[in-house]
This record gives sequence, C-alpha cells and structure tokens, in this order.
Amino acid sequence: MSQASSTQKSHYVVCVMNDDYPVSIELRKIYRSVPDSEASGQSLIRVVDESGEDYLYPADYFVPIKLPKAAEKAFSVSN
Repeated sequence: MSQASSTQKSHYVVCVMNDDYPVSIELRKIYRSVPDSEASGQSLIRVVDESGEDYLYPADYFVPIKLPKAAEKAFSVSN
C-alpha cells in the first residue's frame, strides 16, 4: 500500500485516458486518489485501481472531481 500518510484526506478523480494501463484503470470511471506529494512532483498521481491497491499513474490520465457528500460517503465504504 501507499507510503502516503493515512491522515491525509483522499480525493476523487475520473479516468480520462488509459492507453498504457487498460486492464488496471477504466475510462470514465471514478477512482479514489491518495495524496502523495513526492509523486505529484513527478507528474504522477497515486490512485486506488481495479486491484484495490494504490499505484502511481501519469497525472494527466485523471481529472479531479468534487463529489456530493452522499456520493463521497458511498465511495468511502469498504466492501
């Protein structure tokens, strides 16, 4: 799992490109991103992908989005 601090707030992003990772991330799908200042300095973003683990991807593959509170709560529930 991520080396990012678990006290930092997660954010949500939508995938807009998956050219190099078609199995790991799906176009137009919402993902939870984990703050990682080291990665962002390298134009990367840490995202919890289809495996349920967080990995680094090119930041331009995603666009940040703001979810309504009810949706954010639904996304935060573990399966």
